[in-house]
Amino acid sequence: MAMSRILLLLCVVSLAFGLNQRADAQAYPAKPVRLVVPFPAGGGSDNVGRVVAQKLSELLGQQVFVDNRAGAGGSIGTEVAVRSPPDGYTLVLASTSEIAVNPAIYSKLDYDTLKDLAPVAMVASSPMVLIVSPSLPVKTVGDFIALAKAKPGELNIASAGNGSFTHLSGELFRSMTGLSWTHVPYKGAPPAIGDLAGGRVDAMFSTMPAAMGSIKGALVKAIAISSRMRMSALPDVPTFIESGVPGYEPEYWYGVFVPAATPKEIVAKLGDAVAKAVQSPEVAANLVSQGASPATMPSAQFAGYVKQEVARWGKVVKDSGAKVD
Repeated sequence: MAMSRILLLLCVVSLAFGLNQRADAQAYPAKPVRLVVPFPAGGGSDNVGRVVAQKLSELLGQQVFVDNRAGAGGSIGTEVAVRSPPDGYTLVLASTSEIAVNPAIYSKLDYDTLKDLAPVAMVASSPMVLIVSPSLPVKTVGDFIALAKAKPGELNIASAGNGSFTHLSGELFRSMTGLSWTHVPYKGAPPAIGDLAGGRVDAMFSTMPAAMGSIKGALVKAIAISSRMRMSALPDVPTFIESGVPGYEPEYWYGVFVPAATPKEIVAKLGDAVAKAVQSPEVAANLVSQGASPATMPSAQFAGYVKQEVARWGKVVKDSGAKVD
């Protein structure tokens, strides 16, 4: 009899907990929402995050504000989100770098991207673009390869940091072409591109959103992009495939994640809002102008894609031998 009462009590508690969760989800959001961007202001992730946050504020009826937490290739900001309460009030705009590359390239990472984060929705994807200093005497990928071969180890190739996707995509190109150069890591894309424009480094493999302003302003030269087809934002820039490097097609994606224990109802509500934001004409046009493609993908499908990406880039990291302590 006592056991029956205990079981009944557990059922009542479970039912009450479930009802409370649903009530919380229906009332959500009741206060401002933080969107952590794990890179500095002015970079590609920040540009994408701010345009999405502005639209989400309209759709959710609460302010969605951007909180830049840069460092360690995006790991610091991602961990901020992982350690936050799973109540839907802290999101993170994470990307290929933080989710798929960092688990393999960092010897010590205090969280598991597959277990500690719940994918909400994909936001956009972007090819990589090879940009060079205006003073570098190259106009094509062929020119760049020829110069690097003529001066082994002498070219300075910038990245957004050790272990960042800009670093790894450069390493992938280097291994495919048998080149040798000097890697110069920065704390984020903006200072790297700033030094590239000033001629203090020679080249960089960048995401399109991070580089687009400098390309349009003729501060740097765009040599090639890693998509299969040319991008409407840079119609005169050829692909690497056209330029004689078939198979070089790294793609950088952005997506919204929340702590893993966030109630499913809130994840679903956020997923619907993100999809509507990305599909809105103004956000889609803004992303395209940055060189990114709007890429809505619902939570379940996105979760499967993330697992594939973790496996894919883990292999690339292993094959490259790159490591960050």
